[in-house]
Amino acid sequence: MKSTKITKSAQPARRSYDDACGAAHALDLLGDRWALLVVRELMLGPKRFGDLKVDLPGISANVLTQRLDELEGTGIVQRTVLPPPASVAAYELTPWGYESEPIFMALGRWGARSPLHDPSLPVSAVSIMLSFRTMFQHERAKGLTLTAAIVAGSEQFVVTIRHGKLTVSRGEAKAADFTFSAPEARIVAAAVYGGQSLAALEKAGVLAIAGDRALAKRFVTLFPLPEKVG
Repeated sequence: MKSTKITKSAQPARRSYDDACGAAHALDLLGDRWALLVVRELMLGPKRFGDLKVDLPGISANVLTQRLDELEGTGIVQRTVLPPPASVAAYELTPWGYESEPIFMALGRWGARSPLHDPSLPVSAVSIMLSFRTMFQHERAKGLTLTAAIVAGSEQFVVTIRHGKLTVSRGEAKAADFTFSAPEARIVAAAVYGGQSLAALEKAGVLAIAGDRALAKRFVTLFPLPEKVG
């Protein structure tokens, strides 16, 4: 992928907490509304502007442009060109930008403990895939080896579990033990986190399962949510 070099002169003017604390500076970089979620959507690879807009339905085009410009100016995001056959402009995280993933994992687990958390709100496919990394309990996967293909709308992902470790990547699985296909990400969330049985979702016509059903049933048990506070 081709990337453009970000120069210091390209950095937009930003508000600051004027505080030497590293956390304060991190908020200078990512604290503006939508900034963290833009970074989240790029965590599994580059995306075009239009795809970011679709996956962040509450953001306006103007605000998305501002956030991308700011994140580019601070060296968190860079422009790129998707490989053929797409060959179109897109945005991706820089290596330093990818280092922010632990922030999302910690925030996700912490936020899920809130009694005010509403899981029925819209959710992106990338968000669900990242939540697998966050909530994965390797003790439950002891001795388990699998490759799962997850299709959520127009997006495809591969989830692998080997030696108690889970990896997630965007793309089509060359060979998968089972496949989940759903019209939107929230259906996958319902199967893994919502307590809805796979059979019920299949009967409702919102989830299709192909391959090893026993492995599929075990897979959805590997991501227990943390207990709510209070």
